[in-house]
Amino acid sequence: MQHAIDWHRMFVPSGSLVELVIRGSLMYLLILAGFRIFRRDAGSLSVSDLLVVVLIADAAQNGMAGEYHSLTEGAVIVATIFAWNYLLDWLAYRSSAVAWLLHPPPLLLIQRGRIHFKNLRAQLITRADLMEQLREQGVEDVASVRKCFLESDGKLSVIREDATEPSPRRKEAAH
Repeated sequence: MQHAIDWHRMFVPSGSLVELVIRGSLMYLLILAGFRIFRRDAGSLSVSDLLVVVLIADAAQNGMAGEYHSLTEGAVIVATIFAWNYLLDWLAYRSSAVAWLLHPPPLLLIQRGRIHFKNLRAQLITRADLMEQLREQGVEDVASVRKCFLESDGKLSVIREDATEPSPRRKEAAH
């Protein structure tokens, strides 16, 4: 039994495209704000990159599966998400205030071998989680860490106490 393809339903929107743009915009900005407030580890992707991937995958799936009534509606949502991502990246490049909002400053977790437990608690990072991340970077003892930061992409950056030692080549060049 073969069914005819409903070309009209597939391409002609059943609702307001402006409403879809507003819905896509509000969801993008709400989730981005949530990630910014509750800075979470996003792996190797930046938070906004991860957000775009998740939302576009969902929006595209809904458009193709008929959650919306046309492919056009799914395409409008996807385009809206791409537009917001591009606009925010463009604004962050040109404005330090927007860059600060989108990319939180590094958070100090360790200074001169002392763990800042208040900052760990604020990010819901246990001492065991911190130590695991340090071991992955070849650090066995917190005492050997001059500074350790949680970066805006969720990764740790570690500056070891021995990092201040000039290399033999630099010593020779100085003489």
